[in-house]
Amino acid sequence: ELFIKREDLIHPFVSGNKFRKLKYNVLEAQHQQKETLLTFGGAYSNHIAATAYAGKIAGLKTIGVIRGEELGSNIEKTLSENTTLQEASKNGMQFFFIDRETYRNKTNKDFIDKLRNRFGDFYLVPEGGTNELAVKGCKEILTKNDNDFNYICSAIGTGGTIAGL
Repeated sequence: ELFIKREDLIHPFVSGNKFRKLKYNVLEAQHQQKETLLTFGGAYSNHIAATAYAGKIAGLKTIGVIRGEELGSNIEKTLSENTTLQEASKNGMQFFFIDRETYRNKTNKDFIDKLRNRFGDFYLVPEGGTNELAVKGCKEILTKNDNDFNYICSAIGTGGTIAGL
């Protein structure tokens, strides 16, 4: 037999592991009285779209630092061709498109400081949403009812979901 845990049914837009990864990050941003979430992702990142919607629900502004500066040269064209960014934009996300080389600095303190100078204070959600708070949220995926399975399979991107499992 094959059983599938339908984490995608949690919420129509912020579902599954994205919900779990963002849950405690959004709560922490609110606890710190931040008004803005800033995160990183590629043009087709589900994390970008989920963060935009989660921010909207929580009453927080969102900024997406997007890999690929060429996408920002004609934002209308980009949004018409990219439903992921289109949804994020509809949910209020502001985009900052950067080249791929600069994007590699996404964890560099000096680069983050430059982003703070540009955008003001924000709560930083890492690329893919993976940090200790994301792992805490992903620990909630499996419950005591899930202990009887021989195998549990999960897709892996930034590793936060599997770390929580």
